[in-house]
Amino acid sequence: ARPKPFPGLDFDSNIILSSKAAMVIDEVPASIVIIGGGAIGAEFGYFFSSFGSKVTIVEMLPHILPFEDEEVVKVLTKSFQKQGIKVLSGVKVEKAQKNKDSIEVMMTKGNEIINLQAEKMLVAIGVKPNTDNTGLEDVGIKMDNGFIQVDSYYNTSLKNVYAIGDCIGGKLLAHVASAEGIICIEKIAGKDVSPLNYDSIPHCTYAQPQVASIGLTEKMAGEKGIKTNIGRYPFRANGKSVAIGETDGFAKLIFDSEYGDLVGAHIVGSEATELIAELGVAKTLESTYLEILKTVHAHPTLSEVIMEAAGQAYGESIHI
Repeated sequence: ARPKPFPGLDFDSNIILSSKAAMVIDEVPASIVIIGGGAIGAEFGYFFSSFGSKVTIVEMLPHILPFEDEEVVKVLTKSFQKQGIKVLSGVKVEKAQKNKDSIEVMMTKGNEIINLQAEKMLVAIGVKPNTDNTGLEDVGIKMDNGFIQVDSYYNTSLKNVYAIGDCIGGKLLAHVASAEGIICIEKIAGKDVSPLNYDSIPHCTYAQPQVASIGLTEKMAGEKGIKTNIGRYPFRANGKSVAIGETDGFAKLIFDSEYGDLVGAHIVGSEATELIAELGVAKTLESTYLEILKTVHAHPTLSEVIMEAAGQAYGESIHI
């Protein structure tokens, strides 16, 4: 897939940047406005701010990282603000005017009009599949809004033609495409394989602090009518976090109250994108809070926040 341009403004790799162009620009911009506060927008916001750019992230939905747990996003947003990154949420971009060496953006938030000028604009509002003018539909392959339609093993509507990755839609992540490819090829080879469980895909945002999650958020669980036990454990109460000076954030584990199994996990803080793997294994094995809690975690490690969060969900946390 490729980045979507802002309506009415094409990428020019100079002032109006795609995520690809943003990685190869020659100079650090003095200021940049990022349209879109998803993972790509948040990551580039942190990236440019670290190099000294004045960064503004604009998100139309109520908060950045709109599909992450709201408690987690509050921590990230507060940290961004401390770093000097301006976050504008619930804001609609009405129009943008490109000048010779800058961009002017007019936005609205309710009845308020917000005008912003920056040296560069990064557009991070999503991607579109690279299926234009390929003739796929002409040979009988079913499409939906440009994405190729496939079954659970990635066979298209045309026998023996398969598709994986961003071009089929869904979760547009590199590790998802890789997993899809392995399942697809093993199925073609006649192996006994199971479909990919998309509910157990880890989502990672590589800013600082890092954000990682798997499964349901607290809000999603409530919408599904799942009664939950929720445990939280802050990094500031973790010995290694204190030792390395990375105490922002927490781990949040969500368990089904009826069975005790893990239905969602959310981490914001140091090495969150590494720590989420343990919870991926736990969710795949349908582990309960007790199995996580009774698994001895080495001390001092950051992973202890996971064990402690599991215990805190059921009143069994030792250190908080």
